[in-house]
Amino acid sequence: MIDRNQIRNIDWILIGLLLLNSVIGIAIIYSCSYYLPGNYYLKQIFWIFLSLVALFIFISIDYNILVTYSFYLYIVFIALLAGILFFGKLTAGAKSWIKLPFFQVQPSELAKIVVILLLAHVFSEYRRNHLSWWTGFSSIAIIFLPILLVALQPDLGTALTYIPILIASLILVGLKRRTLIFLLIFSLFLSVVGWNFFLKDYQKQRLTTLISPSKEPLGSGYHVIQSKIAIGSGGLLGKGYKKGTQSQLRFLPARHTDFIFSVIGEEFGFIGVIFSLFCYFLFLSRLFQSAIKSRDRAGVYIVFMVAMMICCQFFINVLMTIGLFPVAGVPLPLLSYGGSSLLTSYLAVALVLNVKMRRFANV
Repeated sequence: MIDRNQIRNIDWILIGLLLLNSVIGIAIIYSCSYYLPGNYYLKQIFWIFLSLVALFIFISIDYNILVTYSFYLYIVFIALLAGILFFGKLTAGAKSWIKLPFFQVQPSELAKIVVILLLAHVFSEYRRNHLSWWTGFSSIAIIFLPILLVALQPDLGTALTYIPILIASLILVGLKRRTLIFLLIFSLFLSVVGWNFFLKDYQKQRLTTLISPSKEPLGSGYHVIQSKIAIGSGGLLGKGYKKGTQSQLRFLPARHTDFIFSVIGEEFGFIGVIFSLFCYFLFLSRLFQSAIKSRDRAGVYIVFMVAMMICCQFFINVLMTIGLFPVAGVPLPLLSYGGSSLLTSYLAVALVLNVKMRRFANV
């Protein structure tokens, strides 16, 4: 439970930045889905309220308790990810969702929180200066299993977002040069195997489109081309709220999800892009600064892994919209429409708040 001292230590600035970016997301979702049926902005507002409730419930539980039981939570989510391959409903070509009475949930998003907690548990007990082979393999195994299950759905974009979590943990623990070389060789081997045996044709096309999207302007290169047109046509001040031709006339695909950054560029121009990036960088910097305000190793690992996860997902999405990264179906945290992604971001921030507000407990 939370006592008065811990309430005083809650980082309200971080919560404010979280809500600020969420409100920006609602405004853009309302604009780009104005002529679409479904009231996406109302659904996003519902998910924000639900996520806020989950956030305050989450911070009421000491993060060390969550870390202690992380292995059992991990088993539960691995079972969910495995079960969804057999019993999940096929939506947009992937079995990624569990349908509940009033909404759908994507376990692959929420599983990131459990992975962070379990890796924090593993490395909080580690006291050497460099990563041992056994701990290295353990951490890779922890992250590889959900990546494999998510990739089999198939949802390569979400699977990709697990990797920064592992990288963050390995950065903190310290890597020997030979271990780093081994990991690079192993990654190259997995890439070759994945290309030849696991990647589907449309996924390979997305990678080759990165080099030359104009070769398939009506195929795999369509998303990138329309996204670049939208951002470039915005100019300095943009075309105006709800006046983006690429988004409103439906030339831009997935405009309220994966390509919401393109809508910002088109409707608000360079000034709007700079403002949205500034708001997001304030949020990210607050996350990274929180890493030094922890009473123990587990807290440091949790905060840094959360910050890296959100930061990398942000950069992947932005680079994707301007053609510098393959179109991987990675949403922009807090801004893109999507309940499970939003809930995961709020729970991740809740972990950071949890660590910071208890930094003076039992000291």
